[in-house]
Order: sequence, then structure tokens, then C-alpha cells
Amino acid sequence: AFSQKVQIELFHKLFVAKFVINTVYSRVTMSASPAKLFGLVAAWYAGNTFYNIFNKQAANMIDAHWFLASAQLVVGIGISLIMWGSGIRKAPNLTSADRMACIPIGLFASLAHCGTVLASAVGAVSFAQIVKACEPVFAAVVGLLLPPADVKPILAYFMLLPIVGGVGLACVKEGKGVDINVQAFLFASLANLAAALKGKLGSSVTKELKADKSKNMDAANVYGVMNIISFICTIPFVVFTEASTLTESWNAAVEEHGSAPLIKNILLSGLFFYFYNECAFAFTANVGSVTSSVLNTAKRVIIIVVSAVVFNEAMERNTVIGSAIAICGTLAYSLTSKAPAPKKKAE
Repeated sequence: AFSQKVQIELFHKLFVAKFVINTVYSRVTMSASPAKLFGLVAAWYAGNTFYNIFNKQAANMIDAHWFLASAQLVVGIGISLIMWGSGIRKAPNLTSADRMACIPIGLFASLAHCGTVLASAVGAVSFAQIVKACEPVFAAVVGLLLPPADVKPILAYFMLLPIVGGVGLACVKEGKGVDINVQAFLFASLANLAAALKGKLGSSVTKELKADKSKNMDAANVYGVMNIISFICTIPFVVFTEASTLTESWNAAVEEHGSAPLIKNILLSGLFFYFYNECAFAFTANVGSVTSSVLNTAKRVIIIVVSAVVFNEAMERNTVIGSAIAICGTLAYSLTSKAPAPKKKAE
């Protein structure tokens, strides 16, 4: 039966992914040598690039993008459950209070994920990545508005200007003026805002969970738990936006593209989403947020270039120049936002 084939394929890919992810993560965290950190970055970049390719291919096949984002999270949940159930990785030991504290983080993580999926689905992947380069702007505003205020060095705030200006320039088409995909822009902005709120609300919670060794909440398990909560948070959005048309959309996609290619792209996008996030979490745990932010900025360049080639997305002169300015601004912000405060002179 077809359903049996799907189950066998899913089990096989999850089984393989389980060992690949666990091997990469455990080896790097046991001994974070430069070579192993380099390997983790390479895996992070490759995973993210392949995720964007398979995600866009799946989104082009089925007109149910909230469902697609939710289904990708289910794949990651399967991997986590296999690891915890088999004993390869210690299962989290959380109290009800711990789980409640994680819910807001999981909610904003789900919105950040869904916003990115929807932005790439309704527009070009490269455009979504250009707008997502504005994430530091959202983070800076959220950091100031929500207590406790996170005040950055003044130079960091100046670095926000080229980010906004670069994204604005990228939206100006020669001979047309400002020409943007409004839906894609709004969804990418939603992802930026949600990511900023997740970072603001989640840093203290995850730090406390990691500090208590009895809870078994290392970087990988933090991501695994947030992934489960994120999936639960996506269910209402899927129900309210696509439940009534989901069967029709699925049948139309299967009729046009075939069930095997559709399921393959959903499955692989979920696998690579989980894989690259585990690698990113592990890398950040070893080197800190500043280095991770810098490399996350460089990652956008790769995705923009690859998506433009794979999906034949137009890259006009203003788009190239604007995205370069925005990405350089993001890089500069990452470097200056964590600048050490000047030491007071001894009297």
C-alpha cells in the first residue's frame, strides 16, 4: 500500500538522520577544536541551503503553507523522540513550571519559522532573506521596549541605518520605483519580530535550564523541546487558515506533481530544518552569540546566491547592491552590539 511505502521511507530517513545529527553534535561538543567547529559550520550552512531549496520546492507544489511549516516540525519531533526513546540522548527532565516557562519561547519560535516559510512561499527566497537581514532592527527595538532594557553601544544603533537603507534600495526596481511583494515582506517581517521576541524572552529561561544539569537541557535538548512546543503552537493557525481546504489542496498537489515528490520535499525540508538548527545551536553553545551572529549573516549571502541560481530569481543591480549593504550592516551590527563597555580609569 502507498501509505506503507511512505511509513517505510519516513522511518528510514529518520533513522539515518538520527545517527548523522547525533554524531555531528556529540563529536563537536565533546571537543570543540577549530577543525570540528569548521565542520559544524559547514554542516549548518549546507543544511540551511538544502532546507531552503526543498522548502521552496514543497511550497511551489502545495498551496497550504501553514500546514507545510507545521509538517516540517513534525519531522524534527520524530527525530527527537527516537533519540530520547533509544537512549542515544538523555531525555529532558522538566517540571510543569519549566514547560510553562518555555511556552512563550516556543510560540514565537513557531511564528518565526512559519513567517519564514510563508515569505519564501509567496515570494522569492532571495527577497525573503534580504528582508530577514533586518532582524537586528527588530531585536534592537524589542530590546529597548521590553524590560529589562537591553541598551547597545551607540555605534551599534548607527549600524542599523545601512540595514534599513540596504533593504529599501533592494526594493527599488529600475524604471518602476518601489516594487515589492507586500505579502512576502509582511511575512518576513513577522518572522523578524517573532525571532526578536523569542531572543528577548528566551535567553534567561534557557540559560537557567542549561545551568541545572539534572534537567538534561543541553543545546540540543533545548531545541528539541522548543520544536515540540512550536509544533503545538502551529496547530491553531493550520486549523483556522487551511483546515477547510487542506484535503482539496493536497489532492490538487498530488494530481499535478505526484504524491512521492510532494512527500519527499516535505520530508527532506523537515529533516534539513532540524539538522541545520541543531548544528547552529551546538555552534552557538561553543563560541557564543556574537560569532554565531556573524556567521548567520554570511549564511544569508550563500542562500541568496544559491536560490537565485536554482529558482532563476531575478537579481537586478539595486537588489544586489541593496542586499550587500544590508548584509554588511547586519555584520557590523553583530560586531558592535556586543562591544565591551569602556573600562573606568582608576582615580
